[in-house]
Amino acid sequence: MFNKKIVFLSACFGMLLFGVTLITLGSVAPMLIGRFNLDQLASGTLFSILPFGVLTGSLLFGPFCDKYGYKYLLAFSALLIGIGFEGIAFSSSFLWLKVCIFLFGLGGGAINGATNAVVADISIKDKGANLSLIGVFFGLGALGMPFILGFLENVVSTSVIVASVGLLAFLAAAIFGCINFPLPKHINGFPIRRGLALLKDRMLMLIALFLFCQCSFEAIVNNWTTTYLIKQIGVSQSKALYALSLFVVGMTLMRLLMGSVLRNLSIKAILTISFVLLLAGIALLNTSVYLRAIAGLVLMGGGLAAGFPVMLGIVATRYADLSATAFSLVLVMALFGNMVVNYLMGMLANTYGIRYLIYMALAELILMTLLGFLVLGNQKNKQLKI
Repeated sequence: MFNKKIVFLSACFGMLLFGVTLITLGSVAPMLIGRFNLDQLASGTLFSILPFGVLTGSLLFGPFCDKYGYKYLLAFSALLIGIGFEGIAFSSSFLWLKVCIFLFGLGGGAINGATNAVVADISIKDKGANLSLIGVFFGLGALGMPFILGFLENVVSTSVIVASVGLLAFLAAAIFGCINFPLPKHINGFPIRRGLALLKDRMLMLIALFLFCQCSFEAIVNNWTTTYLIKQIGVSQSKALYALSLFVVGMTLMRLLMGSVLRNLSIKAILTISFVLLLAGIALLNTSVYLRAIAGLVLMGGGLAAGFPVMLGIVATRYADLSATAFSLVLVMALFGNMVVNYLMGMLANTYGIRYLIYMALAELILMTLLGFLVLGNQKNKQLKI
């Protein structure tokens, strides 16, 4: 037996931890560059380890959870994140630092997938709305870590702050180890043939392609917007970073609305609102006025808020017997989108200029709109609520 509220709250804690995990490496980059005297090439190599770890964790968590359940996977993942925090804080060996960053990403990828999957499993209805609510905690974690580092930078060292936050991960591991989760779906053996058949499922591939675009859209906004604002509008780096933080605020607020006052809207209505917000956001970002650009980023954050909760909710409903494995497949595709399109954006910016960020964003929106309505076309219940 398990308590749904306790499981849900523990999943929120895990998602908060994942939000902190994704933002920490970039936030403490100056500390690491100074400690190890890194050049740009070494820094780039170091930062590429994190997404590789996240990708590996995202691939492995699904089959494990479907066969063995969530408790041990979540506890072990939180433990890996804690080790990663402490390694980043105190490591004096560059090799050990790279190992810790990989473990950091591995635990983060697994805990992201598993917390989403367990919330979907315990939600009899309103899966998308509940997935939106735990997405709020991702935003809080992503916003909270830079705020803490900035607020305490003149009080304690960055290493001490990172190590202290790492204690939260060890606390999460203890919590996960002490509470009951839903039983494994396939105690007597994982259905390998059924799992492989998911790779040929048309609906799942459409959702995976949608999330490929969704994740890559988020990536180009997160990674290229500050450069765009500095070069195209001429703002300072601090103003550009402030604008980017408001993108995360827009996404977090929209997910909060989806989990509360908008939870009775249909998937079609939510996706339509999202695409309209994205189009308006892109139009406003194509400007030389700073305040219009801020408004555009807030709207883009709101427009991108629905993608993962809505699509993962559909996956959980349609593939209930292998929900965690199906989550693994679509999340891995999403992460590939992050890597591939981010690289393409770099080539585009280097060859033609950063202004082409607008055209890349518009192309992503067109693809997402097409794929979103193809997914809806394959849904038997077109008015299914989030």
